[in-house]
Amino acid sequence: MTLSLRTLALSTILGLSLTPASAEVTIRYLASQGGLNAHELAAELGYFDGTGITIENVGYAQGGPASLVALSGGSVELGSAATAAALNSIAAGNDFVAAFPSNGINDEAQSIFYVLDDSPIKTIEDIVGKTIAVNTLGAHLDYVVREALHQKGLPEDSANLIVVPGPQLEQVLRSGQVDVSAFGYWQTTFTGAALQNGGLRAVFDDTDVLGEIAGGFIVLRRDWIEAHPEEAKAFVEGSVKALDFARENPEETKAIFARVLAERGENPEVAQFFAGYGVRAGGLPVERDVQFWIDVLERQGTVEKGRLVAKDILYVTGDSPVTN
Repeated sequence: MTLSLRTLALSTILGLSLTPASAEVTIRYLASQGGLNAHELAAELGYFDGTGITIENVGYAQGGPASLVALSGGSVELGSAATAAALNSIAAGNDFVAAFPSNGINDEAQSIFYVLDDSPIKTIEDIVGKTIAVNTLGAHLDYVVREALHQKGLPEDSANLIVVPGPQLEQVLRSGQVDVSAFGYWQTTFTGAALQNGGLRAVFDDTDVLGEIAGGFIVLRRDWIEAHPEEAKAFVEGSVKALDFARENPEETKAIFARVLAERGENPEVAQFFAGYGVRAGGLPVERDVQFWIDVLERQGTVEKGRLVAKDILYVTGDSPVTN
């Protein structure tokens, strides 16, 4: 990591005030249906005012891998993906930096695997051979299923995963097209709406499998950070500040969610079910957030041992001590 990155990272952690950017910079991104990322909330709260940063929604991403492909191809300036997906992309040669956790999982905000009340599926062992709806393959829910099966001593590929967009997760489950619908930690709005209709039962959640951990990261290209150091600093500071705002002001955050969803032509009613971002106070990651998944990928043979180093990937840690 270059000296400029270390300096930016350290200033982020110390909470130094924002400095005006030298030029206007537009950060393009892909949005998520039914959700609002921290940088979107930051923009709504005016946290980027005076920084030279403008964020621009250029469409929707079906899942994290799609946003990483767009980031790699240069059609957006940031990606948002599950940690495992981001690490796979970095291992494949993309020089990405994990800027800050986009979401985390804990007992309040988590991914939950639901079945119908009368389903015979009661435990993780029961999902073997069953069909599970997830938002995309190769990302968080995919890896949670694999890790859950591994921990039970079962083949990691013994469940059948199919891709279903978030707004259809409830429908495909109730119609019997799938045995299980996995509602991601970033889809708590859809989870709340589905539970309101009754008849669903949780089998397990990702906190059961992984413990409290960052679910995914906002990812930036390293060359973009080096070309726009002040803007990168301001972007991270403003976004992390928005994560804290959401924790401290849940009702106001839901109201902002509802307004933005309505403006995007989505259902604003689901905003009432937003359960928070699940990120630690201050929005900073710990080394385990990344190292856990490096270990998993090395175990699976997806990534060569020693190929990835957590401290080189985490932008915000810089020269400061990293907590395990």
